Amino acid sequence: MWCWTKKARRRFGSPMTVSAFAPAKINLTLHVTGQRPDGYHLLDSLVCFADIGDLVTVGFDEVLSLTVTGPRAKGVPTDDSNLVLKAARFLDPNGMARITLDKHLPAAAGIGGGSSDAAATLRALSELWEVPLPENTVALGADVPVCLHPMALRMQGVGDDLHPVAPLPEVHAVLVNPGVDVPTPAVFNALKHKENTPMDGVPAFADVTDLAQWLKQQRNDLQAPAIAQAPLILDVLDSLNDGLLAAMSGSGATCFALYTSSAEARAKARDLQRDQPGWWVAPCRLS
Repeated sequence: MWCWTKKARRRFGSPMTVSAFAPAKINLTLHVTGQRPDGYHLLDSLVCFADIGDLVTVGFDEVLSLTVTGPRAKGVPTDDSNLVLKAARFLDPNGMARITLDKHLPAAAGIGGGSSDAAATLRALSELWEVPLPENTVALGADVPVCLHPMALRMQGVGDDLHPVAPLPEVHAVLVNPGVDVPTPAVFNALKHKENTPMDGVPAFADVTDLAQWLKQQRNDLQAPAIAQAPLILDVLDSLNDGLLAAMSGSGATCFALYTSSAEARAKARDLQRDQPGWWVAPCRLS
């Protein structure tokens, strides 16, 4: 019955394909405030999203399949280990669709690439299949709930406790990943103190300078253990020390620096691309 229903919708006006943008997720702060008995870590993080990312396109088909394209497609699995297919089955275990993931973000980089892809898949298939978005998406991963609604948010708990914050001011940034593998479990395991203080709150910011000054009083509790796993992260941070603020996102190894203008961020990115051709470097705007 499902296939006939979908065929009818396709024939009588439903879209043949639906696309959804999967933006890079940036943890401007990341306070680790505890660990539950089941092993999940408790977080307090100011999360925002960049205007660069991957693209998920879905269309009607008789089977569920995944094709990966784009400049970062190499090594990305297309089998059931990919979170995109897990998200599709989470939304509808019997659903069929042709899914194309156009991959531009580096994998396992601390910018939520896989989680953002999964969230974009949920949004696209929800529209294509005309079914509501699911609840309890934290079952797919701690970053999926925040990626499902890509906007500046305060993320707490294990990733499922989301709170609105005032819109960020105009924020231009450069993202840099040196191409080193920093497994998230290893970073969390190397964190010695897991009962750390949360943020006091997230104020409204007058401009990017105001934001940078506030961020300097906050933390990413995973930055030190990530550097211990991959010292090259220090080189990345040093290369970004001309910004208003340089810090690591998530569990690494991607770092970001904030700048006062788009022109300044683009110029910095060009310099880094020339000096470090092996690094992934992207100027962007955060919101």
